[in-house]
Amino acid sequence: MDQRVDNERRTESAPNREAKSSGGGAPKKRSWGDRLGKRRGLAMAIAIGTVVLALLVIVWWLHARQYESTDDAFIDTRTVQISAQVSAAIVDVPVTDNQLVEAGAVLVRLDDRDFTTQLDQAKAQVAQAKAGITNLKAQLVAQDARIEEANKQVAQAEATLTFAQQQSDRYGLLARQGTATQEQAQQYSSNLLQSQASLAAAQANAVAATMQKPVLGAQEELSEADLMQRNPAVQQAETNLSRTVIVAPVAGRVTQLTAAKGNYAAVGQTLMMFVPRDVWITANFKETQLAYIRPGQPVDIEIDSFPDRTFQGHVDSIQSGSGTAFSLLPAENATGNYVKIVQRIPVKIVFDKPPDVLLGPGMSVVPTVKVR
Repeated sequence: MDQRVDNERRTESAPNREAKSSGGGAPKKRSWGDRLGKRRGLAMAIAIGTVVLALLVIVWWLHARQYESTDDAFIDTRTVQISAQVSAAIVDVPVTDNQLVEAGAVLVRLDDRDFTTQLDQAKAQVAQAKAGITNLKAQLVAQDARIEEANKQVAQAEATLTFAQQQSDRYGLLARQGTATQEQAQQYSSNLLQSQASLAAAQANAVAATMQKPVLGAQEELSEADLMQRNPAVQQAETNLSRTVIVAPVAGRVTQLTAAKGNYAAVGQTLMMFVPRDVWITANFKETQLAYIRPGQPVDIEIDSFPDRTFQGHVDSIQSGSGTAFSLLPAENATGNYVKIVQRIPVKIVFDKPPDVLLGPGMSVVPTVKVR
């Protein structure tokens, strides 16, 4: 019974739906003008956005072309290798790791007792040489007196010889005349021979005294040469003694400290590394970026360790050649297959003012050079 009622209801409802559909008719299609009118706002928004984007790109390009930047840049400096120049035991290390010191500050003290003894010995040898020179100069003065004395003895002997000659001639004449004895004549003749011998001896003594002076002069020159040879020994001993105190060559920080009290320092042994305060930036720009980079141009410097700060600097110089040209094994482009690679050119950038932050070699930097 219920099934019949349901079938009658479906039959009654079907014609009603057909009647409604036949009476309403088909929906109308919209024209392209209506569709364009509704999408005009979207199209205008896209066009305006495109123009604004193009303007932004142009403004960005006009601004960006005024600058050249690279992230291949690092803090650089000339680190100093502190080493011992003499061999001695380390007696004191008054510095510690990463300590900031001024120029001339003591870094290491070595045992100086051996070097003090060497200096005293060298000074004693110099004093001995000077005393020898003084003695020879005094001998030269005395030799001049001896030469003068010898010359006077020659003059005296000549006068004696003259008198003896006169006496011999006189008594020889008297003996021949018979007024004087033959013995007297012989005596004065003997005196003449003695006077001649005395004169010869005096002359020989004068010659010997005169010849002794050049000998003493040569000895003086030899002593002076010996003194000149000993003076550098004193200077060397003083230098070695001064090297027992190792000081900071410039202001900077102590790094990689290996020296310790009680150790033995050999010549050339590295005791620590020293980083000076004077630092700069080595920026490796591509060679295609160097067309407008010139020394003196301002640079904005961003350091990775201090991202919230910007430091000011300027271009100092540009290296004459790429980095690979000065490497241990430079590229040999004349052999094998050649592949062109854009080279990097180191550019030195210095700070306008010494930075008030701790900077060390190798720290990453991003410099931006204003080229226009």
